[in-house]
Amino acid sequence: MRKVILLIAISLDGYIADSNSGVGWLDGQGNDNENIDTYSEFVKDIDTILMGWNTYHQVVTELSPTEWIYGDFTTYVITHNKGNSNEQILFTDESPINLLEKLKRKNGKDIWICGGANLVQQLMCASLINRYYISIIPTLLGKGIRLFGEFPSEQKLSLVQTRNYNGIVELIYENR
Repeated sequence: MRKVILLIAISLDGYIADSNSGVGWLDGQGNDNENIDTYSEFVKDIDTILMGWNTYHQVVTELSPTEWIYGDFTTYVITHNKGNSNEQILFTDESPINLLEKLKRKNGKDIWICGGANLVQQLMCASLINRYYISIIPTLLGKGIRLFGEFPSEQKLSLVQTRNYNGIVELIYENR
């Protein structure tokens, strides 16, 4: 069965965006020559992306306004906003839990939960995330949008792998 994987970056104090919803702080401590390409390794086993409206909006207005950077994947945008769906991007107001359950039953590669916090929170509460790729960026924001809010019960994880590069620590966990 397809796995559901969260890949996301957070500040050292647990935020996915600053207080203005910005992500301009997503850099390591040195120069880009010290970075390693963990993204290409990750996406080779992915064919589907789920993201919330705010994440989608940030991608198309700030991060990559001239091209859809996730063109190799089918992307579902969970939103109550109406969007023009096409082959690559499908806008839906379906419950993310119901949608994910349907997608997991279909043949395909793994499913990437790309953000944001509200979507992650719903899927965590339903115990639907199998693996967590968390990249900790060496910055303290002090306030902003937290990745993990409150959830109803403890979720135990097992550390699978760690990597560090350019001051960034990547942690990979699976559910126990």
